Amino acid sequence: MGQQQLLLIILGVTLVGIAVVVGINLFSSNAAENNRNILITDLTHLANMAQQYYRKPVALTGGGNSFMGWNVNWTLFVSTIMTSLAISFSAQQITFAAQGRELGFDGLTKVKVTMVIGPNGITSTTINN
Repeated sequence: MGQQQLLLIILGVTLVGIAVVVGINLFSSNAAENNRNILITDLTHLANMAQQYYRKPVALTGGGNSFMGWNVNWTLFVSTIMTSLAISFSAQQITFAAQGRELGFDGLTKVKVTMVIGPNGITSTTINN
């Protein structure tokens, strides 16, 4: 083999190696973004259920303009995407804090989404990583 052929082989292997690294990085960032989106979708679904309870009269097994007494099977929402779900609520506000499986922007901590629900809808959504 000549020097030109060896140089082409080295160049080819280098380009393939760079392409593999770029592909892995794109896949990882896409997985984290997908995890964030699914967490937001699940929490929005929970927020809609809480709003239905809040607006429904007590006579129809609702909250009668209060979130107190709202009960849902939380284990349905902790899945392969959501590893933990913390819920705190009062009569006029519910806060959901969910943690995902994928590593976030910093590459060290998991994706976290916090959503606050008030009497008139979702008041804030925070992506913590």
